[in-house]
Parts: sequence; C-alpha cells; structure tokens
Amino acid sequence: MSFIERLVGGIGLIEISLPQVIMILISMLLIYAAIVKKYEPLLLLPIAFGMMVVNLPVPAVLGIPGFSAHEEGSLFYYLYQGIKSGVYPPLIFLCLGAMTDFSPLISSPKTMLIGFGGQLGIFAAFAGALLIGAAIPGIGGFTLKEAASIGITGSSDGPTTIFLTGNLAPELLPAIAIAAYSYMALIPIIQPPIMRLLTTDKERHVIMPEPKAVSRRVKIIFPIALTLAALLLVPAAGALISMLMLGNLIKESGVTERYVRSLSVHLLNILTLLIGVSIGATATAERILNARTIVIICLGLLAFCFGTAGGVLIAKLLNAISGGKVNPLIGNSGVSAMPMAARVSQKMGQEYNPQNYLLMHAMGPIVSSTILSAIVAGIFIALFN
Repeated sequence: MSFIERLVGGIGLIEISLPQVIMILISMLLIYAAIVKKYEPLLLLPIAFGMMVVNLPVPAVLGIPGFSAHEEGSLFYYLYQGIKSGVYPPLIFLCLGAMTDFSPLISSPKTMLIGFGGQLGIFAAFAGALLIGAAIPGIGGFTLKEAASIGITGSSDGPTTIFLTGNLAPELLPAIAIAAYSYMALIPIIQPPIMRLLTTDKERHVIMPEPKAVSRRVKIIFPIALTLAALLLVPAAGALISMLMLGNLIKESGVTERYVRSLSVHLLNILTLLIGVSIGATATAERILNARTIVIICLGLLAFCFGTAGGVLIAKLLNAISGGKVNPLIGNSGVSAMPMAARVSQKMGQEYNPQNYLLMHAMGPIVSSTILSAIVAGIFIALFN
C-alpha cells in the first residue's frame, strides 16, 4: 500500500491546476505559430517548449526540484544564469556583429536619424508604464526600473531587452521577453498598415539609387572608433556595444574567417536556443496570468507601433529635405528588428514599384537603431540601477 501511495502521489497530473493547463494551451498555440506559421521559429519554438515544461507540476513527495528557471537545482535554473548574469545578450551581440554590414549606414549617415525616430516607441511605452497606475486602479503602477524595462521593448531588439530587464526588473523578464519576441515575429503584420497610413502613393514609388561603396579601411576603422566613443560616453552600454563592434571587426578584418563562421552560425544558434528555453522556463502561470502581464503586452504593442511610426515620419522628413530622394517605406526599419523590418521595407517597395530595391537602404536605419537602443539601455541602467 505504501508503494502504491508513493507511486500515485508522484504523478504530476493529480496536482495540475487550471492556470497551468491554460499556460500549457498557450504554449501549444505558440508552438503552432512557430512550426505552421513560421513566426520567428528559432526563438518562439524553444520559448514555447520551455513554457510548456515549466507549467507541469512536480509533486513534493518526489523530493526533486521542479522545472522553473527560478527553482535552484533544476536544469533550467542553471541555464537561466546566463541571462541573470547578463552573459547571453552580449554574446548574441558578438554573433550579430559578425553578421552585420555597416556599409549602408557609413555610406548614408543621415539614415541614423531614422534610427533615432525608431526610439520613439521606447519612450512612449516608458511614459505609458509610469502613467498606467493612475489610469487603471488595482494594477499598482510600475516603478522607474520596471517602466524602463517595459519601454525597451520598443527597440524591437531581443538581446537589448533581455539585458536591460535582467539588470533592472528580472521579475518582469518572462512577460517582457515573450511580448517582445512575439511582436517581433508579428512585424510583417503590425508594420505594413502603419506604413501605408503615414505615406502617400507618390512617396511609396520613390526609387532610391544603390548605396555608395565603402572602402575596407573605413569598415575596419568604424567599429574601433564607435567602440571608443560609446564606451567613453555611455559606459553602461559597454558590454553590448563592445561585443557588437568586436564581432563586426572580426568580420571586416578579413583574417579571421573561422571566427566568422563559428560566430554567425554555431554559437548564435546555441545561444538563441539557450535564451529561448531559459525565458520560457520562467513563464509560470502565476507570473504570466495576471493583470500586469496583460498591461505589459499592450504597452509592448504600443511601443512597436510608435517606434514604426517614428521611423516612418523621420523618413518622410528626409524625403522632403532631399527633394524626394528617400523612400519613406524604409522608415519602418527605424526599429532594430534585424532583418525582418528590412524585408518588410523591401516587400512593400516592390509592391508599389517592382524596380525598387530598398533592402540595403533599410539596413542603415536598422543597424543604427541597434546601436542607439543599446545606448538607451545603457542610459537607463546608469539612471535607474
């Protein structure tokens, strides 16, 4: 009888709760979106799987840790330390640097202004989070640290969002990360209506000439100079900026091909998997199924919309100043969702003018937004940490 009691008591199905069932169903929906709809599968699939596993109960009678990333002794607890300690995001930036071509930005520095416009979403969500306590009684409002962490979702930059939130408001990381990556996956749905609303038919047909060629010497000097400037002015952003520029220097040096292959493929894939599973393993029912999480998700959508609108409006301004030489459709790339936003620019440009090739032009605002959002994160850390 004792053996039977222990056997039955060790079955997790007996202790599963309704909120856990709901979270498991949500994880199944995300798995469907990743596999069938192909919405950012490299991240959404491990996040969803981690979410499913962490909401499976482990009976106390077994005397073993559960699956939560916050439960010491579990596998996911140790994987999560890479996020908690701030190691994974800078390493992701190292890999991204090895894949990034800064030529479009160097050849057309004015596109950095579009990147500035894309940061509007950060400050819109930041302000919204601070005001939300007065607008919705019972939510309790958000602290400056929490508001900054919510606001950074407007950067559309996953590693930067994780890095800042892990520093300022780790308890919000599951909701913020899931919201950020979910909206990044939905960029082809979210951005086009905003782009059409804010541009005219004439502007959408503007043909932009090929970007100017950039010498190898300039490409090598750029990451070194930017690292020195950024670290001297915003030291708190040093981990992200220095790793991004080191990766780019490795790429542009032309003498470290083995590093480039390893960083851009193998290490990036491993880190993406570890980050996804670790984030999913923090998404327990009690952390996700509450009013604050719903507010965070809504503010994340607000941030993405404002960031897209800010970039498009700056691109329209550049179009007017240049005498109609800038296609405002590249303005959506003011958010640093690389390369999804650039693909949206290219696709919409081709819809209105098959002779238009906006992909490389859109990469300038995207890479500038990546740099700028890391700097904003550094400023938030310096101010609020």
